[in-house]
Amino acid sequence: MEITTIIIVNDFAHVQGGAGQVALTSALALAKSNYKVILFTAVPPVDSNLLDENLEVICLDQHEILKDPNRLNAAVQGLWNIKAARSMSSLLERQNPNTTVIHLHSWTKALSSSIVRTAIKNNFRIVCTMHDYFLACPNGGFYDYKDESICHLTPLSTKCLLKNCDVRSYPQKLWRVTRQMIQQRIGLLPRGIKNFIAISEFSRKILDEYLPHGAHVYPVDNPIDITDVGPISVAKNHEYVFVGRLSKEKGGHLLAEASLELGVQATFIGDGYTREEILHINPNIYITGWLPRQNVITSLQRARTLVFPSMWYETQGLVVAEASALGIPAIVANTSAAKDAIIDGKTGLLFKSGNTDDLLEKMKMLLDDKYVEKLGLNAYTKYWSSPMTIEKHVQQLELCYKQVLSNDAT
Repeated sequence: MEITTIIIVNDFAHVQGGAGQVALTSALALAKSNYKVILFTAVPPVDSNLLDENLEVICLDQHEILKDPNRLNAAVQGLWNIKAARSMSSLLERQNPNTTVIHLHSWTKALSSSIVRTAIKNNFRIVCTMHDYFLACPNGGFYDYKDESICHLTPLSTKCLLKNCDVRSYPQKLWRVTRQMIQQRIGLLPRGIKNFIAISEFSRKILDEYLPHGAHVYPVDNPIDITDVGPISVAKNHEYVFVGRLSKEKGGHLLAEASLELGVQATFIGDGYTREEILHINPNIYITGWLPRQNVITSLQRARTLVFPSMWYETQGLVVAEASALGIPAIVANTSAAKDAIIDGKTGLLFKSGNTDDLLEKMKMLLDDKYVEKLGLNAYTKYWSSPMTIEKHVQQLELCYKQVLSNDAT
């Protein structure tokens, strides 16, 4: 069936994390491929790059719920965003449900599941990219922030409800549980839709049991906008680089401890609430803060290796693939989805998740110039044998959308 309109749904109108990067990149790429694309968002500012005659941006000019100074308004909006539901309903009145696909990327930070219920009520087909685990887990990560370990409890079970696993407080956990129940029972997410996109086999296996019976799951690679400039000579570099949010589950403190013990330079590209803790562990660490994408790539080119010590599952770990494209090997925690992006001992190294001593040993191995150069070249060759280009991403989306429209169920 012919596709006339693609509605991309994302909390933010600018890049704020991996899901946003994929949502906005694909929206612009689809528009450039002559599809009518509507980006439906809540939180400004609107990215200045989103200028295309085929791309319409709807931004509700709302706060991210965590940053709304009116905490009561934030609590209510996070549970059920009435303004978003009304705006989505108005938008859908102008669309044909038989030729329109709604692509859901993120909704938990501002939009809420109200938009999903609205789309289902109006008989529109939805496909959801599983960027995280919010379809099943109240805190979105199957991670216990108090115990600093992966959580194996059944979501919303009695044990889950009684467990204080939230990064902030138990009352916050109870609010998240309430949101999850509303999402499932009133928002009809995930049980009310049938189409999902998995960005890794690792995350798909975890979420499979929580998807509705008969769900269609499509593999679509997240795109990487990077130019092949040949492999860098990592043996000439000295920095062990971390890229991402500075939060406990991301494991930055492990690299801080290991780099101090080994006496090597560690660079952190990103920011977050554990910044001061990381600097307290190792005052010699350099933290750049958040950087524009091109500056991230430039900074990565100074890396001897990328360290990806995330202690929670993740769903992909896109930066590992980005490093490989530059010829940079990665050291990756063995319980993370990012482990699928490397071949242990050939294109990178795996270490025992949460184990500083094992991370230290793997970092020591990459002090060997010949070995680190070999891993880097292997990583580069493997990546460019089947690159994750935006063109490939769009082709996979086109096939997915056509199949979604051909399915009778929403």
